[in-house]
Amino acid sequence: MRQYNPMNKLFHIPDYKIDTAKFTHLLHGDIVNEFENDFKEFVGAKYACTINSATNAIFLLFLNKQITVEVPSMIPPVVCNALLTSGNSIKFVDNVDWVGDSYVLHDFGNYKVIDSAQKVSKNQFITEANDEDIMFFSFYPTKPIGGADGGIVVSNDIEKIRWIKEATLNGMTYDKDNWNRKIKFPGYKMYMNSIQVYITMQNLKALDNKNKRLLEIQKYYNSELNLNNNSQHLYRINVSNRKEFMDNMRENGFQTGVHYAALHLNPVYATKKFSLPLSEAEEGTTVSICYNESMTDEIVQENIRMIKKYANFC
Repeated sequence: MRQYNPMNKLFHIPDYKIDTAKFTHLLHGDIVNEFENDFKEFVGAKYACTINSATNAIFLLFLNKQITVEVPSMIPPVVCNALLTSGNSIKFVDNVDWVGDSYVLHDFGNYKVIDSAQKVSKNQFITEANDEDIMFFSFYPTKPIGGADGGIVVSNDIEKIRWIKEATLNGMTYDKDNWNRKIKFPGYKMYMNSIQVYITMQNLKALDNKNKRLLEIQKYYNSELNLNNNSQHLYRINVSNRKEFMDNMRENGFQTGVHYAALHLNPVYATKKFSLPLSEAEEGTTVSICYNESMTDEIVQENIRMIKKYANFC
């Protein structure tokens, strides 16, 4: 069996050496504010608050809302977990097109919560959101801007961001001087620390070049496979012989993956049986293929040759 090399994997995760002596504070260093400012400017929002995971962003944004949130069945289970543990109910919907993109997780009427865990683009908040809306992003290592986990919430509504910042800081008012912070309510230890932020900041700086290369690969894949995929996070195909296809790709040194299972079929999340035909069909055929910015043209072409050789396309 051929071994994977970094170019043959689904994602490229850069490595960094970190000198913590350069941080003004290991948990709440100046680098945190610097990154929040850089990121909000990149996506075109006025305010931002980092958080230790996008999952916890969902938890706080829906905390004690006591509502039913419609979510795609094919979704990472952490989304459902955060909604349920924050005091809400979920209802699965038959949406298979959101994967690799942003989508409206919930519309409260006077504002929307937009899940952009799998997408980061220039001026994205300006083009996809209104001032009162909230958009959150994930810095899980395999995401468009990877890190040592973490996430960020942005909005043009300062009150919403102020509450999130206080909630993530143990319920304390924010002040650059730790000793000046006051306890307002019982909060959570959910802030993003300086080490997480440092790694994420390096990958934000590299994002434009990363996306440029992924777009080149995407155009080639689309041309060769006669598809019209546009995600810069995942490149998915549908095959009727998935297990055999994935085994053959692995034997030839190319990593593949499945994004995602249909959670409405899982008894942990659905106590009653019901049908979502698109999700059920997609769950059995979807495959994510090797798609990362470190791939050379030769590797990209070899990947396509192997896919054409082994895939029975649906």
